[in-house]
Amino acid sequence: MLKAILSCGVMLAAAPSFAQYTTAKGNDVTTPLHLLKPDYIVPYGETKPADIKAVLDRVYNYLDAGTPMQLVNRTSKAEVDLKSANADAIFKQGDYRLISYEWGVTYTGMLEAGFATGDKKYTDYTINRINYIADVVSHYKDFLKANPGANTPVRSVIDPHALDDAGSMAAAMIKAQRTGQIKSDLRPVINNYLNYIMTKEFRLKDGTLARNRPQPNTLWLDDLYMSLPALAQMGVLTKEKKYFDEAVKQYNLFAKRMFNNEKNLYMHGWVQDMNPHPQFHWARANGWAIMTKIELLDALPVNHPGRAGILAMLKKHADGLASRQSGMGFWHQLIDRNDSYLETSATAIYAYCIARAINKGWLDAKAYGPMALLAWNAVSTKVNAQGQVEGTCVGTGMAFDPAFYYYRPVNVYAAHSYGPVLLAGAEMYRMLLSHPYEINDSSVQMVK
Repeated sequence: MLKAILSCGVMLAAAPSFAQYTTAKGNDVTTPLHLLKPDYIVPYGETKPADIKAVLDRVYNYLDAGTPMQLVNRTSKAEVDLKSANADAIFKQGDYRLISYEWGVTYTGMLEAGFATGDKKYTDYTINRINYIADVVSHYKDFLKANPGANTPVRSVIDPHALDDAGSMAAAMIKAQRTGQIKSDLRPVINNYLNYIMTKEFRLKDGTLARNRPQPNTLWLDDLYMSLPALAQMGVLTKEKKYFDEAVKQYNLFAKRMFNNEKNLYMHGWVQDMNPHPQFHWARANGWAIMTKIELLDALPVNHPGRAGILAMLKKHADGLASRQSGMGFWHQLIDRNDSYLETSATAIYAYCIARAINKGWLDAKAYGPMALLAWNAVSTKVNAQGQVEGTCVGTGMAFDPAFYYYRPVNVYAAHSYGPVLLAGAEMYRMLLSHPYEINDSSVQMVK
């Protein structure tokens, strides 16, 4: 029944019932009742690294088949050789696009899965596709010199129009280049993306990256991830402090307006001339925010003056999330509204971020490890036999009423879940190797 409700994207009634179990024989004298095994809805206290790898393999197999590297003619669908590609060529249609902010996360997730498990096929997924994209971009740059204004399948790379075009893909490309396996010169592409973020995106008067939809002078919490990881990675790549400084500045500008210090959660949107602000704590936007803090802490020099503040905010945000995790391990679509549906992509992001923070020593393993493990176990139940991820909210704009968020559909083709699932699996794999757990009085307890 729960699956059917979630497939509609709505769960308006209460969460699933959690039954009380008794034993037909025995009593308090003859039976250790505290050791009765509950009938958990998601796996509990059973996960091993090999189980995680099996889930990652299913996702990999599905995505490798569903994202072909090929150009075809727009009309005939016949294969097109790159050397002769023109304005009539498009990428062969698969289940997902090769170039999108969601796929920037997926490319990073594949890299991390490869690094964590040692299985080269994950890393090759990203390296091969980014090499291919770089070759297509190089061809069409030359093509546009002779055919200015022509259509190309790589418009968002050559001429980005939004942070969604630039940030996530740029961060993934920099990470891929740092493997030493990229044969093409990605720097012109990376520089173009960063130039857009640094000089072309609309900003408020104080320099905050902003949009003019759905209202003028609007901040989207999502845009933390669509810009700051790229800035931080550019700092790592170039060793130029200005990129680290800009990333920290932007984070602080967003946080002072959008972080609720009573709930330790972020609102989804902030509008300059709106007072008061209706606060809707959308789960995936909070995911982009905590993942941005992880990205910054991964990249910032240890002596950067902004680092301590980012770490303090990570701890506050983790506390806010921990207190609102459901008994099934998921988080709700609106985090603090338990009658909104349970959502997969945000749960995967939180599992990744909490596990990575544990592995890096930023959060206490004994306090947060069981939370992260429960979240991963919940996510793993949503990866079906084909490797598709179920229960993911589709792309979502911004609203100032609850119905908008409650009724957003879920769909297995929502691309937002695949990168987070890969990231979560990779980091949980690492966590179980370095922070093993045991069952003590029927509960998960981290050993170290």
